[in-house]
Amino acid sequence: MKLAAALLALVVSGFAQTTATIPITLDHNRVVIDVRFPLPDGSTKRVRGWVDNGNPEMWITEELAKKLGLEISADLKQEGGLKIRSAPPPPTLIVGGMQLHPGDIKRVKVLVARDAIAPGMSAEINLPSTLLHHYDVQVDYPNREFTIAAPGTLKFQGLAAKATVNQQNGLVQVPAKIDGEDHNLALDVGASYSFVSATLIAKLMKVHPDWPRATGAVGAANMWGWEDEPQLQLLRVPGIDFGGVPLNEVGMASFEEKGLAWFEKRAGVPTAGLLGANAFLGDRVGIDYVHATIYIDKVFKKISPEINVIGLTIRPEPDGRYTVAGVAEYLGKPAVADVKAGDVLLTIDDTPAKGGTMGQVWSLLGGSPGDVRTLTFEREGKPFMVKATVRGFLAK
Repeated sequence: MKLAAALLALVVSGFAQTTATIPITLDHNRVVIDVRFPLPDGSTKRVRGWVDNGNPEMWITEELAKKLGLEISADLKQEGGLKIRSAPPPPTLIVGGMQLHPGDIKRVKVLVARDAIAPGMSAEINLPSTLLHHYDVQVDYPNREFTIAAPGTLKFQGLAAKATVNQQNGLVQVPAKIDGEDHNLALDVGASYSFVSATLIAKLMKVHPDWPRATGAVGAANMWGWEDEPQLQLLRVPGIDFGGVPLNEVGMASFEEKGLAWFEKRAGVPTAGLLGANAFLGDRVGIDYVHATIYIDKVFKKISPEINVIGLTIRPEPDGRYTVAGVAEYLGKPAVADVKAGDVLLTIDDTPAKGGTMGQVWSLLGGSPGDVRTLTFEREGKPFMVKATVRGFLAK
């Protein structure tokens, strides 16, 4: 009887797991984790999931939705060049043995004929704010770990900052000060870089002409290769007060007003932009949704805000190729000669670009300032080769 009771207790405790800590892959500063799903035949399916707390919508590939037996709608919509259907959410996700239930999510967006939820990514599903805000969440960037726990279970460390949490979708806004002025800034660990209003960036550049700046989204600021990214303004801000937590030397990019309006509408409060992963790479970041509090535990005191890369803005294409969206400026000149928008990036030092994630491609395009990379491109069906130098963007 004692043995049976002990076995029963083990079974019950397994179903009642309240905390899970698992390794993460940091790909282009995006937190990617293993997620498992129960399948109709009783087995489980392991996929890559993107921890995306700055997005209230759940996205899933069509192939995964079919494997999970989700009822996919017949209606086909076009959004930003993507073909999208909809489906009910999967009833259960398993992260590190802990079961998560997306009960607040009515419909998910199904990406048609895609093997990932976004070009340049490996993830087949995202974990949005509407799911995450029912739990305690922590991203440990230095140790590459993600923890999710039942509310009130996780023991957070570090400096605490009060936040505003949208109760409908879980988006987090934190009162902040930039150059002495008050602004709301979102905490968005799903974003590879930090973005603020283009108007604010322009004002800061005018008032502080000595702050390092650059034109063109490079490195982690190159989010998706959208049309406006080659013209984005990058600025190195010496200090930000983030809910009372000091953040030093933060790289920020200009956020076009239409994008800011989209985000502000979903946040439910006025906002100047968001702080992404680049602001926290030396930190352990916790979100206590129930008590509307975030925690910043500084593990490494200094993470360089410099972006040491080849000066290109690239676009990941649905077929796995990478095309040039633009060439960044360096000291007032194009950072890479003889390359123009529309060129297809074939290889980086003989390593093919096609099929790689954004993180993998940008790791090949990075290095120390002065390093030279041999890049092969294709233009109008003809290959050509360029020697490109790694530049130190936002360096003092």
